[in-house]
Amino acid sequence: MLKVIKKDTYEDLSMAAFEVLKAVITANPHATLGLATGDSPLGLYKEMIRDFRDNGTSYKNVRTFNLDEYVGLEKDHPASYWTFMHKNLFKYIDISSENVHIPAGLGDIEENCRVYEAALKKNIIDLQVLGIGSDGHIGFNEPGVSFDSETHITKLLEQTRKDNARFFDGDITRVPTHAITMGIASIMRTKKILLLATGKNKADAVYGMLKGEKTTSCPASILRDHPNVIVILDKEASTRI
Repeated sequence: MLKVIKKDTYEDLSMAAFEVLKAVITANPHATLGLATGDSPLGLYKEMIRDFRDNGTSYKNVRTFNLDEYVGLEKDHPASYWTFMHKNLFKYIDISSENVHIPAGLGDIEENCRVYEAALKKNIIDLQVLGIGSDGHIGFNEPGVSFDSETHITKLLEQTRKDNARFFDGDITRVPTHAITMGIASIMRTKKILLLATGKNKADAVYGMLKGEKTTSCPASILRDHPNVIVILDKEASTRI
């Protein structure tokens, strides 16, 4: 089942997303969360921090698994997803460092993929947070990826690198060419999915996900086969549906 919720503002979208996540960890304080980076979930993370600060909601027993990481960046690089998650969420809540899992983009990447996928199969994710790329990618699963893919190395398309150049001072030449990412099959194993999309540059991808042909040309279109998906859109991202 795929449920679509439309909100007028990013703030309203973020609060609606937080309500979904809060319900999961309230029901199960030992929940496993799949987390994403980028602009879309930042408001959600701010709400998590606010709730922890104001209401004392604890994350000490929660486990997290991030979707992806750039290949070739040290984890403390300013643009790494390890840095992003600690800067925007982890350092402000009481999550235990041993419960935080982010793919390793250095060393033996193939082995890192195997280790990460094994951990995902051992710790089934209760709620997976997703964004969506302007080309319909989820995680770093670019158009053309197999729907059967598990955690793997992927070559980033030029559009993805252009979209992410803002995190590298606008310089696309500094954006890594490859990433390690959960695969489509990895994502589809999760119990519940929460996808957030904001901005009119995501409107075509949202249309492809919800109403277009189910095709690897729009990886997010496979989500229609998942039994429990909530899609929350702001006004601009919902203009085509």
